[in-house]
Amino acid sequence: MIIPGADTQAFAAALADATDERLGRVEYEQFADGEHVVRVPEAVAGERAVVVASTVDSDAHVQVLQLQDAVREAGASEVVTVLPYMGYARQDEAFRAGEPVSSRAMARAISTGTDRVLTVNPHEPSVCDFFDVPTTHVDAAGVLADPLPEDLADPLFLSPDEGAIDLPISARDAYGEGETDYFEKDRDYDSGEVEITPSDAPVAGRDVVLVDDIIATGSTMSESVEVLKEREARRVFVTCVHPMLASNALTKLAAAGVEAVYGTDTLERAVSEVSAAPVVAAEL
Repeated sequence: MIIPGADTQAFAAALADATDERLGRVEYEQFADGEHVVRVPEAVAGERAVVVASTVDSDAHVQVLQLQDAVREAGASEVVTVLPYMGYARQDEAFRAGEPVSSRAMARAISTGTDRVLTVNPHEPSVCDFFDVPTTHVDAAGVLADPLPEDLADPLFLSPDEGAIDLPISARDAYGEGETDYFEKDRDYDSGEVEITPSDAPVAGRDVVLVDDIIATGSTMSESVEVLKEREARRVFVTCVHPMLASNALTKLAAAGVEAVYGTDTLERAVSEVSAAPVVAAEL
């Protein structure tokens, strides 16, 4: 049975369809003091229970632990936890003295209630090593090719930095044609300033597809779009696996001149044009 978290219901439904498994009914409640409780009223005794929840905030982390415990209490034979979006994954080290490794703390907590974990394109794949149970990193970047126009002109697939080059490669391979390259990006963690240096790939007259794992505030991505527009790119498309799009991110991208923004349903947003569920289903 597929057991959905409150913020991941569309993804869970798509996963149930892709795996041909039952979609469980879950009840969510918040008490007056702020505490949460979940209920799984359907029988799961002797079944594999797949808890599907993007940990978009601290409440979602609590809900994952409760869902795991609820299905275990109900007699599930195996508990698998799918994190379409893993919160705190960018806090994969202590950047300053006195800070925790937050992704490690979250991974350890989630590990206590599950037999296996699958997570989609964590910001740092190495966070999978923090879990105490077998953990699989699923790459969904390829599905970002699906909503792109079929008539891209001499397409160039770009990542925001060299470390993320696998993302545009996956998208390009799925699209079937085009080149790949990356931006140079230097971040000052004290000031928060980011300096972007364009790659050497020619962009004039070409359609450019920016591919990233997550777009949060959209600041760096909108700067990248502006640089490409200055270099006379024909059209610029922005794609990401996790469309967080906090605050006025979409406005920034539109003002920068982006043609369209596409994301998956790991985070359910208006731009979630394609589902990552089939890729996860293949791993399940």
